[in-house]
Amino acid sequence: MPSDRFEADYLLETPIDVGRAADIIAGEQSSGTFVAVPGETPELKERSAARVVALEVIEEGVPGRSLPTNRGARPDERVTRARLTLSWPLSTTGPSLPNLAATVAGNLFELKCVSGLKLLDLRLPGAFAAAYPGPRFGIEGTRRMSGVHGRPLIGTIIKPSVGLGPEATAALVHELCEAGIDFIKDDELQSDGPDCPFDARVAAVMRVIETYADRTGRKPMFAFNLTGDLDQMRRRHDTLLAHGATCLMASLNSVGLVGMIELARFAELPIHAHRNGWGYLARHPLLGWSYVAWQKLWRLAGADHMHVNGLDNKFSETDESVIASARTCLTPMFPEKPCTVMPVFSSGQTARQVHGTYDALQSTDLIMTAGGGILAHPDGPAAGVRSLREAWEAAIAGIPLDAHARTCPELARALEVAA
Repeated sequence: MPSDRFEADYLLETPIDVGRAADIIAGEQSSGTFVAVPGETPELKERSAARVVALEVIEEGVPGRSLPTNRGARPDERVTRARLTLSWPLSTTGPSLPNLAATVAGNLFELKCVSGLKLLDLRLPGAFAAAYPGPRFGIEGTRRMSGVHGRPLIGTIIKPSVGLGPEATAALVHELCEAGIDFIKDDELQSDGPDCPFDARVAAVMRVIETYADRTGRKPMFAFNLTGDLDQMRRRHDTLLAHGATCLMASLNSVGLVGMIELARFAELPIHAHRNGWGYLARHPLLGWSYVAWQKLWRLAGADHMHVNGLDNKFSETDESVIASARTCLTPMFPEKPCTVMPVFSSGQTARQVHGTYDALQSTDLIMTAGGGILAHPDGPAAGVRSLREAWEAAIAGIPLDAHARTCPELARALEVAA
């Protein structure tokens, strides 16, 4: 790919000639419109128009469209599905993430000739690496600040998700610290409500964590959810610094791309990026984004941790999709700026999923957050933490899970519950 252009891959479904549909999309997303205009000269189109770089038909004559249109579909209508690659000159947008998003994921989803369209991947020139900071901490910084090396961070989520006040939250954090937890996070539903104000929660929780750290030399990382408008996030960030916190959390789809860019510019702590709302961008197989494309924007914007769901999760995503998402978080984006981030596995995770996760990913650079898998362990949170840690030790050593459980009662009990 030339250094002065960027590219996007799509899965396209159309009821019209696929080449014509590709040209319409390219025109709509660059210099063209629905009718010819005098200013769109051949010279301008050569300089500024999007180009169809590749078009590979996958299926032809498929009955029925995936998405509706205001033009009624014929009962015998057939569609074609193809992989489409478009290319744009960098000179039209500059290295701007918000304008990149408007270009590769704008009006093209609404075109009448499109009965299905999913953005699969993006390839960006080095100018984007120069324009954006990328993760300030990433994997290395997260390990340094948490003190965890050579294995995943074992984490959990405050549960119940909402309803606990600051002191009750701090009491649970005390129990989790004593259990040997590495990482704790707010639920994305908990931010700064009257029942659990942000400032009071931070003060209460950090008193517990600092006391534990002074006694043991270990300081678990707590990701406080500071999601809000820019002024709120800046003030909440400063509150975290004042209390010695080591991580913050933001909901990506709530703060938006610009909010994330600005947060990363002033943040002095690792950013735990939560993807809640991801389903409305991705769940339909022929509409929206793939995670492979989507996460590149947030990594460049400054995320340090990215949620990827988990194996055997409570949601609709397949295990193959989860692992592909985690792998792409660990895949460098640019030779000069890898921008790798720590994938976060969550959603119904227990010791039962550990071997499958490690076998598929072949990496320990991850955070595994287990809510019920730790807090609902029949012998308490300490046993829940130990069960996950023992499961990871077995997976890394190549020891079968059931065999290792015979020498670790906490793991055996966890497997009984998770069966």
